[in-house]
Amino acid sequence: MAKYFFTLGVIISISYKPLFAQTLPPIQLDRPDQTECPFITPKKYIQVENGFSVEKINSNQRTFIHPTSLWKYGVNERFELRLITEFISQKNNSVVNTGLSPITIGFKAALLEEKGIVPKTAFIGHITTPKLGSKNFHTTYIAPSFRFVMQHTLSPRLSLSYNLGAEWDGENAAETGIYTLTTGFGITDKLGVYAELYGFLPKDNRPDHRCDAGLTYLLNDDLIVDISGGFGISENSPKNYLALGISYRFKVVK
Repeated sequence: MAKYFFTLGVIISISYKPLFAQTLPPIQLDRPDQTECPFITPKKYIQVENGFSVEKINSNQRTFIHPTSLWKYGVNERFELRLITEFISQKNNSVVNTGLSPITIGFKAALLEEKGIVPKTAFIGHITTPKLGSKNFHTTYIAPSFRFVMQHTLSPRLSLSYNLGAEWDGENAAETGIYTLTTGFGITDKLGVYAELYGFLPKDNRPDHRCDAGLTYLLNDDLIVDISGGFGISENSPKNYLALGISYRFKVVK
């Protein structure tokens, strides 16, 4: 399956048509919500999206992420390369397991521009490596994932976004379906809010539904900070989480 993701990405990368004007819009993020956005990192820019979070699984288990970083490079106006690194600590009672999660590589490719009822649409494909990380977090197999990401503009300040996809855990062949649905509202040109419903639909387990909300604040066109939090809805969901983030972009080739 992994080879099909990257074959699709290469085809779209080669046969692109420009989408960006000369003046760049403010930075667009795939965080802090769980809904990935359909916007592509500008050509020849690197964008880094960093997050720090603590998640309470139950009364005995917590996960600390310090940090997770999504590294993005704009190849052209329709295609970006992606790298995810995540340093985590998992606490179970008094036992703490700390290290680097297996590294994830991937791409995002623009598919459709918004027109009428047709949403702005992109495709994201990722592969999580089994061994490129701390030994105590290694998996047996590579773990692919994919999403179709869509967004509707409802008004100059209000948007509706959603994702549909699936992921694998690197240990068995059973996939987990993914869905997200979020509304974003720009209170001002710099301050934004969102509310979201999302979940996971394992093939061999019970559904896991969750919700969250958060704020973003644009410090300048290339720098933004965020805060978010959420809780589980299903009985088997994590109890809650809280996250902080800072993201920025810069041009690497003039």
